[in-house]
Amino acid sequence: MLFLAVFCGFLAEYQLEHQIEKERARQYIISLYEDLKNDTTQIDQLIGYDNKKIEALSNMYACYDTVMKHLESTACMGTLVIHSRSNRGFALNDRTLKQLANAGGYRLLHKEDADSIISYENRYKVYLDFQATVFQQAQDNVRNTLNQMADFKVLSSHQLTTATFAIDTTRSTLNGPLLFTDDKTLLNKWFNELSMYLRVTNGQRNIIIQQRNKAISLIQYFKNKYHFQ
Repeated sequence: MLFLAVFCGFLAEYQLEHQIEKERARQYIISLYEDLKNDTTQIDQLIGYDNKKIEALSNMYACYDTVMKHLESTACMGTLVIHSRSNRGFALNDRTLKQLANAGGYRLLHKEDADSIISYENRYKVYLDFQATVFQQAQDNVRNTLNQMADFKVLSSHQLTTATFAIDTTRSTLNGPLLFTDDKTLLNKWFNELSMYLRVTNGQRNIIIQQRNKAISLIQYFKNKYHFQ
């Protein structure tokens, strides 16, 4: 009888611990579910930002013809400078991911849940690598060449009126001809780098769209499995 009582107590304690871990796992999923919704909101804003850049930079070809014919006709470059000066990056909402990693929370999750979360995080790491290497190099090239050929006062005035992460096309007017030099080779280099920057921005947008699609897929997966509203 004593053995049976001890054994039943052990089973009860095990069952209680199992229920506690099951509830902890559910709380992790709920928290991650909210993070994913916040991620999609942020990503939607970034896609809109990149769409504006891509649309504006696609006009560089007509601008190239204009400036190459008349080096003082640089008005069209104002918009190109605005849309190639800065970038807005995506920062993953990682509060739940950190908890899962630091507190050993992954062991509490079903394997398919853990695998899907890790896959989402790994996709984000691809985005970060692209940002730190390919995109950053293209951004630096455009900036550096612009600094070599732009008139200091005109560029400085332009930077003061557009010192914001939000792209404001109403502030694209240059306060005079932008070019400080008549070096067409340098000007051609900038437009070549701008063309590469456009392709890289397209690539960045495609990667972030894939991240968004993965987030939406996970949201739907957890919503169906755990009956979230």
